[in-house]
Amino acid sequence: MKKTMFIEGMSCMHCVEHIKEALKEIGGNNIDVSLSSKTAKAEFNEDVTDNKIKQIIEDYGYKLINIE
Repeated sequence: MKKTMFIEGMSCMHCVEHIKEALKEIGGNNIDVSLSSKTAKAEFNEDVTDNKIKQIIEDYGYKLINIE
C-alpha cells in the first residue's frame, strides 16, 4: 500500500537521507522524500501499520504530522 507522510523537522538533504533510511528499515520501497513539501511517499507491505511508521520516524528524531 502506498502512503504519504507529512513530517516536521527536516531541514536539509541529510534529513531526507535519514528519513529514507528509516523507512527502508521497516520495509519501505519506492521511497520519495521531498524537503520542500516536507513529505515522504513510500510503498509498504500490509503488515506495516501507521503506528510502526510513526514510531520509526520519531525514533530518528522527526515528528510525523499525518499519514494519508
